[in-house]
Parts: sequence; C-alpha cells; structure tokens
Amino acid sequence: MTTLVLALVAGAVIGLALGGLGGGGSVLAVPALIYLLGFTPAEATTASLVIVTLTSVTALTGHARDGNVVWRTGLLFAAAGIVPAMLAGAVAGHLPQAVLTIAFSVIAALAAVRMLRPARTGSTGPVSPGRAGAAGAGLGAVTGFLGVGGGFLAVPALVGVLKLPMRRAVGTSLLVITINSLAALGARAGAGTHLDWAVIAPFTAAAVLGAWDGKRLSKKLKGGTLQRVFAYVLLAVAVFMLVDALL
Repeated sequence: MTTLVLALVAGAVIGLALGGLGGGGSVLAVPALIYLLGFTPAEATTASLVIVTLTSVTALTGHARDGNVVWRTGLLFAAAGIVPAMLAGAVAGHLPQAVLTIAFSVIAALAAVRMLRPARTGSTGPVSPGRAGAAGAGLGAVTGFLGVGGGFLAVPALVGVLKLPMRRAVGTSLLVITINSLAALGARAGAGTHLDWAVIAPFTAAAVLGAWDGKRLSKKLKGGTLQRVFAYVLLAVAVFMLVDALL
C-alpha cells in the first residue's frame, strides 16, 4: 500500500511539471523511482521513458487543441534526435549504474540552473534547418543516455535557438519528448530490463491526470512561479543524488 501511495504522489507531481512546463517531469521520475520505489538506475531510466511517453502524449493533445504546437519545427527537431537517442540508449545499457547516476545528477543540476535564469522571449521567423538539427541531435542523445524526455532542455532550445514564443515552445517540446522517448525505448527493448508494472501503471495514471492539471495551472500562474519552484526542487534532488553516488 505504501508503494502504491508513493507511486501515485510521485506520478502526480511529475505530470504537473510536464503539463505546466512542457518538460522536466522525467528528471524527477528517475530519482523518485530509485529512492522512493526501489528501482535500480537501469530500471528507473527505462521505466521513466514509458511514463514520460504516455504522459507527454496526453499533455500534447491539450496544447495542440490550443494551437500551441509548431508541428513542422517540432518534427524536424525530433527527427534529428532519433538516431542519437537510439545509439545513446544502447550504450547506456552497458554502463555501470554509478556512472549513470552521476551523469544524471550533473545534467539535472545544469537544467535547474538554466531554469532559474531569466527567460528569453522568442520571436516568430524562419527556422534554420541546420540549427534545429544540431539542437535536436544533442537532445536526442541526452534522452537516450539518461532515460529522460529532455523537455527541460527542449524548451530553452526551442526558445533560445529556434526563436519560438514560450507558450509554443512548451507545446512543441511535448511533441519532441514523445518522439525521442519512443526512439530511446526502442533501443532499450532488447536489453531485458525488468519493469515492475504494478508500480509503473499507477505512477503513469497519476502522471497523466497531473498533466491536465499542470496545463490549467500554467495559465493561472504568472512570472514563472511554477518553473522556479520546480527548479529549486530539481537542484536539491541533483545535489542529493551526486553526493549519494560519490560517497
């Protein structure tokens, strides 16, 4: 019963982040699965991809209805990351768990610091295929290697590199997350990683419901309040994981 409650609570928080911020949920999913639910790093990164894929699809439908998904840019961005995501996912399955944990904590800390910086305002205009491809390839590699959707990196890239307005960057990032996560899952399919569906199923269900609430909450909060709160939580988790891996 305790495991079920923890899975539901963690899933709701992660869904809230995905729905409200267009990413970031999987960065908390991995440590939640490891430290709260007893998964190994390899199991957690694979399970996280399952959870984030299904949750992102749910959040994506809502943002698409509101016209906040730039399909051409998102598909180009995601297409460039498919092969790197699959290659990195295959490599990650053969690395020591401590290496994955340290790499994850460092990336999470960098993402938290990036989220705390003042937001840059995007502008509409032509998108360079080369810039979209380079940014998408890097994001795909991170997704495959660390088992995260990459939304915490996708939103800043879509705003800063591809000059999308913030609201459209959030919606478009969910398309990128979905495609990258599916590619990374495909690379891990034959790795034989055990998945505890009794935990993953309620975790995912709570995350899906949380994504809808996150989308509504994003319309009410001003000044990046949700983003700052999430960034501080993420930074604390990253520091904890790094210390735990090194000691």
